[in-house]
Amino acid sequence: MATLYLIPTPLVDDGPVTWLNADDVTLLNSLTHFVVENERTARRFLRKAGFTRHFDEVTMKLIDKHAELKDIQTYLAPAKQGINVGLMSEAGCPSVADPGAEVVTIAHKMNIAVKPMIGPSSLLMSLMASGLSGQSFTFHGYLPIDKVNRAGKLKAIEKLSQQHKQTQLFIEAPYRNNQLLEAIIETCHAQTLLCIACNVTAEDEFIKTKTLVQWAKEKPDLHKKPTVFLLMG
Repeated sequence: MATLYLIPTPLVDDGPVTWLNADDVTLLNSLTHFVVENERTARRFLRKAGFTRHFDEVTMKLIDKHAELKDIQTYLAPAKQGINVGLMSEAGCPSVADPGAEVVTIAHKMNIAVKPMIGPSSLLMSLMASGLSGQSFTFHGYLPIDKVNRAGKLKAIEKLSQQHKQTQLFIEAPYRNNQLLEAIIETCHAQTLLCIACNVTAEDEFIKTKTLVQWAKEKPDLHKKPTVFLLMG
């Protein structure tokens, strides 16, 4: 039985690849089967990481939220035959807020070993830099798009944060970031703390924690910029 390797990729386009050591590069060059969220991103990362194989020697299977069980089982079939498989997200660590989670779940059901490799996680890096509680935290993924439902969710997680002294992390599609920030300011208490971690690892990285009353006076433009929001009441 082979292994499913979880391979982190840069968080931003053309981001640095600094977490791979010589053994990691050797491992990457040994792989011929990959499950990826975006083939173009995957190829670009592999080349930057020192991958020397010709891509006509490589099989890449695409995974998204619509992938079916039978497809994923087929993607992992090489591992049942003793061939290692690599899983890559479009950005960051695979399977965290990512369709790759289903691949990992099925790998366990198929009794395939799963090995995470070290690499950047926007969630953990944002939490580290926020100054908010790293002892107790919850990641909610994407909040509801509907304004009423979103407001209800924001109030609920703010209350949860207050009751348990717990940092609440969530994200949004980058083109809706500004609308989400407006909703947070309008919905939550003025003294609630909010960390905005934007374009983590990029040259214009922006990570700042303020109260909502402070954010209301000077709102950053987050449009189309990958952002993690961290809230603590």
